[in-house]
Parts: sequence; C-alpha cells; structure tokens
Amino acid sequence: MSATSKALRQSFALRATSASFLAIWCLLAAFPIFWIAVMSFKSPVDAFAANPIDVIMGPSTRANGNGLSVLDIVIGGTLLVVAVRMAFTRLPDLVRMICPPQMIAFGWIVAGLLYALAFVMVFVAALPLILGVLNANAGPLGTPVIGMTLDHYIAVWGENEFYRNFLNSLLVTGGVVTISLTVGTLAGYGLARSGSDLAFWLLILALIFRALPHSVLVAGYLPVFINSAEILKPIFGDGAPTLYGQPWAVIAVLVSINQPFTIWMLRSFFQNIPAELDEAARVDGCSHFQAFRRVIMPVMWPGVITTGLFSFLLGYNDFLVTSLLLDAQNQTMVPAIAGYFNRETTTTDQVEAVAAAVSITAPLFLLVMVFQRQIVSGLTAGAVKG
Repeated sequence: MSATSKALRQSFALRATSASFLAIWCLLAAFPIFWIAVMSFKSPVDAFAANPIDVIMGPSTRANGNGLSVLDIVIGGTLLVVAVRMAFTRLPDLVRMICPPQMIAFGWIVAGLLYALAFVMVFVAALPLILGVLNANAGPLGTPVIGMTLDHYIAVWGENEFYRNFLNSLLVTGGVVTISLTVGTLAGYGLARSGSDLAFWLLILALIFRALPHSVLVAGYLPVFINSAEILKPIFGDGAPTLYGQPWAVIAVLVSINQPFTIWMLRSFFQNIPAELDEAARVDGCSHFQAFRRVIMPVMWPGVITTGLFSFLLGYNDFLVTSLLLDAQNQTMVPAIAGYFNRETTTTDQVEAVAAAVSITAPLFLLVMVFQRQIVSGLTAGAVKG
C-alpha cells in the first residue's frame, strides 16, 4: 500500500463517528417522513394507534378489505426498484443521447414530466388492476397481510380539490424559477466578466436584503398590496387592479427575495469558466450574445440546474409570503395543508392532511432523482471558486 493511500485511509474511530452521525440524521430527519407516509395509507384507527406495530401492519385497514398481499409486495417492490434505478441510470443517458447540448435543459424537463406521468399510470392505474386479477387467483399469496388504502389521497385530490392548490403552486414556482434564472444568468455572467467593484458591492447589499426575515419584507408589502387599487387609481382610473391575491404579484415578491442569491450563485459558476472561451468565440465571429448562448451556456447547465433547484424550493415551500398575500382561491399547497391541520377536524381529516403533506414531497424526490448528476456537478463547480 502506497504512502498516499495510507494517509487518506480513515481510522476506525472516524468511520464509526461518521456512521453514527448518519444514523442520527436518518432517525431525526428521514424517519418522520417515512412515518407520515405510512400513516397516510392507513385508516384513522390505525394511523393514530398507540402501538407502532398496528400503525405499520394496519389491522383495522386490513379488516376493511384494504391491504397489500405478498404478491403485491413482491411485484410492486420489484417494479419500484426498477423504476428508481432507471431514473438514476437509464434516463440521464437517454436525455443526453437524444437532446443536443443547447436543448439539454428542455430535454430534462420533458423527460421528467413524461417519466412522472408514466410512473403514475403504471403504479396508480395499471398495476392495481393487474394485481387485483392475480390476487383473486393466488390463494394465500393474494390475501392482504399489511393494511393499506388510497382513500385519503382520493379524498384530498378529488373531494377537497387539492389539485387546484397544486396548480397554483406550479404557477408560482414556475414563474419564480423562470424569471430568477433568466435575470440571474444574464446578470451573473455580466458580473463575472465585468470585474466591477461597484457592481460587486451592490450585489452584497442585495444579499443583505435577501438575508432579512420574510416577515419583515411581507410587513412592508402587505399594506401596499391591500391598498394597491387606491394607490394605482391616479394612473389606471377606476379600473386600477388590486395586487392582493394575484399570483403574478406574489411571483414578483418571491423573485425580488430570491434574485440576489441566484445572481450570486450563477456569478460563482461563471467565474469557473475560463474567459478564453469567450475570446475564442469572439475571434470566430460570434457576438457577445452568440458566444454566451453557443459556448458558455452548454458548459453552464449543471450550475443553472442547481440554482434553478434552489429557486424551485423557495417558491414551492414558501408559506409566509403566499399565505399572507394570496387569497383562498389562489392559495398554494403549503398554506392549504397548514389550514387542514389548524381547523377543527376529525381524525379522518387529520389523516387526509397527512396524505396531502406526503403528496407534495413526490415532486421533490422526482427532481432529485432526475437531476442528481447535474446537482452534484453544479454544487462541486460552485464550491471551487467564488
């Protein structure tokens, strides 16, 4: 064994400490997500049972004729493992093979949406029908052994029309990501190449604005939003619009909060791209914009995707801004779920609220699975300099 490999070899104590911290993280962070996911598929009696075994096995849910058989677990588990492996391995290679470099981001978006649609069609529509036929003829292997039901998800998305909150969240989040990345990419590129001290310190001041608590910012926006019709009346007359409750106005607020951070991240990524690439493109006859679009952007996609993910999380997970500045008709998912938990409800309503909370985690897991290579590459590149 070489001296270098011996120097890099971790001691048993360090490996044990790392494993312990990972186990503690799984217990404190991952376990609650797993537990509420289990609860969302059980009847209220099982979901709030004092015995953890009853929560997992779901005897009351199984007694109502809802559950998974051994055949369901084997076939469904195998298909789920295959689906996850394909998302991590085959899907990225397929996107890179089909899409040209300048269209790679659009290809990732389309591939992610198609993969999510196919996943839902297989596991929600086709697989239950097939397994229902197989279980009827499988004898003991087709008898439910673990209680499980989709009734709460059907109630949330159907009866409670949670899909409206989902569409509102997509509208707000899509607007925040699109505007933040468009402005941030151009501004970050300009700052990285200008070398201006004034622009740098202006960005620092903007980051201080970004660091302020959202409650401080909303306290300033809220009176303006409520009285916007009166404020704008001298300009637009009696037809002056009101900003309160309008998704596009909330998008503007979230973009103003997020934009300094987006510019800062993208500036760091652009600084890791040699300026010689710009100069070579200019020598070959490209304008500044052509050099940026044809030479710089294909190299920048990991950084753009990583920054876009952070922008997505800001808009998707926001509670304070959307709950205070949007009306009930345009409410997004996070405030809607908080409303489920805060009102006077039965245990059934509480489990439906848990099902809604579990539902909003699915797009996040999908994003990480589809873009995991770009996220790792982008975070690594952004950490090198800046």
